[in-house]
Amino acid sequence: MKHFSIPKEVLNVTENLEKAGFEAFLVGGCVRDLVLGREPKDWDVTTNAVPEEIIALFPKTFYENTFGTVGVVAVREDGDAETEVEVKESLKVIEVTPYRIESDYTDNRHPDKVTFSKKLEDDLQRRDFTVNSLAYSVSKNELADLYDGQKDIKNKIIRTVGDPVARFTEDGLRMLRAIRLSAELSFEIAPETEKAILENAHLLKNISMERIRDEFTKMIQSTEPMMALTSLKKLGLLSYIVPELEEGVGIEQTKTHAYDVFEHLLRSVQHSAQKGYSLEIRLAALFHDISKPESRRKGEGTWTFYGHEVLGARVTKKILERLKYPTKIIEKVVKLVRWHMFFSDTEQITLSAVRRMIVNVGRENIWDLMNLRICDRIGTGRPKEDPYRLRKYHAMIEEALRDPVSVGMLKIDGKRLMEIVDIKPGPVIGYTLHALLEEVLEDPKKNTAEYLENRAKELVLLPINELKVLGESGKQTRDEADEEEVKRIRSSHWVK
Repeated sequence: MKHFSIPKEVLNVTENLEKAGFEAFLVGGCVRDLVLGREPKDWDVTTNAVPEEIIALFPKTFYENTFGTVGVVAVREDGDAETEVEVKESLKVIEVTPYRIESDYTDNRHPDKVTFSKKLEDDLQRRDFTVNSLAYSVSKNELADLYDGQKDIKNKIIRTVGDPVARFTEDGLRMLRAIRLSAELSFEIAPETEKAILENAHLLKNISMERIRDEFTKMIQSTEPMMALTSLKKLGLLSYIVPELEEGVGIEQTKTHAYDVFEHLLRSVQHSAQKGYSLEIRLAALFHDISKPESRRKGEGTWTFYGHEVLGARVTKKILERLKYPTKIIEKVVKLVRWHMFFSDTEQITLSAVRRMIVNVGRENIWDLMNLRICDRIGTGRPKEDPYRLRKYHAMIEEALRDPVSVGMLKIDGKRLMEIVDIKPGPVIGYTLHALLEEVLEDPKKNTAEYLENRAKELVLLPINELKVLGESGKQTRDEADEEEVKRIRSSHWVK
């Protein structure tokens, strides 16, 4: 058979094991990827050696689990065990695991007991899917294929090793992995495997949200997130991850939309995947209209969704927090969802409005917001974004980015303010700077030290209440409008 190209860091592991008299096979996803002609994302080795024997063969390892897996750290050729090799991330640590037999899975996730074996067959029969049950001997250039994994790879099928109900009862997360693999590889899930997922979807309740999030993220970051999300809905798993998405099924929109809310969101995130956008943009594309079902009302001959972006930002925050996403990701996605409905009619919009949008979403996020808007438009069923309007709005953003959009970019700061008006640190400084910012947002030409210093001398003479109103007017108005919009939407549906 064809020889596979194996990195030297991996060869070092298999050769050392075999020189010591042990068996060594590459196993799992890395073998599947080699057969597919793809570059493996990580490398796993299985052997008849036990952890203590594996550790003794390599200068730098770590062993911090109860499942026998030893992490072998790549080291320099001179054998310096204290210095890791400068290699690809996927090759820095090679995981080596003894052949294993696993007992019952009381928690539907982890085996109650792990027993080391001396037979490769025992290890392969505990694998999740046939495409992951291949083992490859580098030295013999032979594939061990006990469950027709190569056949399923050729036919592009995801199928469990043995009884699917037994595999999913052992580990409920495997149901998500089946869907994730189908999206990553563009494979179909075998009918009997699909049936078992549908019948055992409830087992997902026993899986930690962190592990669910990891699989969900991989689906969203795959080339076919729409396929994955459709499967999650079809097989009854979506209600255990993001039930809010299902509320969009069958929710008709305005005439400019060819699809209901659910399909619109799926098509939006699919476009973001086709463009190779970041996780944050993909999540925002998936959730940007999440609250349309709640905010929908019948207008004059059409549906309206006033305030869905305000309510949607809050719902998105709740979803991402439930899924245990990092705070930084949550903050960005929520911000993109909140401001995705920005007014973009370039025949009417002013530069000051564009500047305020940059303040709202942040300079670092403005282009991501534009990309989200394109995903939104493509998701409606329209063939493409209006090229003229897009080009003109981009030009306006570039022009606005040259102007100050935050207090930190004013040609005056708190220290200088205290020098020229002889005041002590306190709220007056903040109010004054924000009042100056409001003026500069309207007219960037005012951002000169001379104008700002003279204007500051006038502002600090105002009663503090008046100054506070000036300094906080923009933010206060926006916050109050958000609160009132949420109250109105909820009140119209008799909910709090």
